[in-house]
Amino acid sequence: MKFKLGDFVRFVDEKREGYVTKVIDAQTLGVTDDDGFEIPVAISNLTSVHGHGVVAEEVDSPKPIQVNIPSVSALANGIYLAVATDQKAGNVVHFHLQNHSSNILLTTLTTVRKEKYAGVYHGIVAAHQSVLIYSASLADLDIWPEFAFQILFFTNTDTKPVDPLVLHKKFRAKDFSTAQISLPQLKNTGWLIRLDDLAPITIDAQKLKESFFKSPGEKKTVTMPAKEIDLHIEKLRDDHHFLEPDEMLQIQLNHFQTAIDAAVVHHFDKMIFIHGSGNGTLRDKIHKLISKNPHVKTYMDARKEKFGYGATEVVFK
Repeated sequence: MKFKLGDFVRFVDEKREGYVTKVIDAQTLGVTDDDGFEIPVAISNLTSVHGHGVVAEEVDSPKPIQVNIPSVSALANGIYLAVATDQKAGNVVHFHLQNHSSNILLTTLTTVRKEKYAGVYHGIVAAHQSVLIYSASLADLDIWPEFAFQILFFTNTDTKPVDPLVLHKKFRAKDFSTAQISLPQLKNTGWLIRLDDLAPITIDAQKLKESFFKSPGEKKTVTMPAKEIDLHIEKLRDDHHFLEPDEMLQIQLNHFQTAIDAAVVHHFDKMIFIHGSGNGTLRDKIHKLISKNPHVKTYMDARKEKFGYGATEVVFK
């Protein structure tokens, strides 16, 4: 019998039940009982317990996204990976590919670990649908494989074809350091990662070459920024009371981008951006920009004793 992470099982030779929380090897699973202890058990000594609502079973068939869920309407048109916590199986998380677009997706997922490849999912994800593609234990995060996605976009409308999406994602602890949210379509909480925002940044080689040959008169001097940049709107604009929320956010993001670019030019080793806690919108936006910046080595919450969770420290390569 084949078991999946999150399955509810019963021991054959004793009166004990629990959830599958780890795949130890081809013959052995880790089962966590009601006391929270994970026990290695031979697969031959386990049997499924039917009637328990396991998340992994409920979502095998794609279902339409419930448009009445507030978080769905707030999502930008795109491709997302919803990492949902298992409400019953402890550290188990389930990966759902969510298509919040009008395209049909032809998708494959291959895992890569120590140059060994395993195809774990292939299929079609219709517009505004979701499908379960993988499950894993957060306790084993350090040994998770790298995810290699290949996605083709299809539509029968009179629209210019979208380039295929090919990306690799290696999960780190920082990917799960933010607060869990209520996931669209799913009844679980977890983390939502936009995949079509993770494509590598491309550099225009011709423009880069032209910049090297500009005359001294054409080159602009970049002012050295401060080591701590306060992005609160009242620090940036005196007229902030008359600005719309989206205008304020754009001003803050522009100031952030200018400062981080200047820090790269002046070879800073690190820099702190004070964004406040608030509703987390500004923090999430700059974290996304930081994660795609090729000059950044890592980033983290800056000195919590001073800033709480209202500042981010960036460490450059």
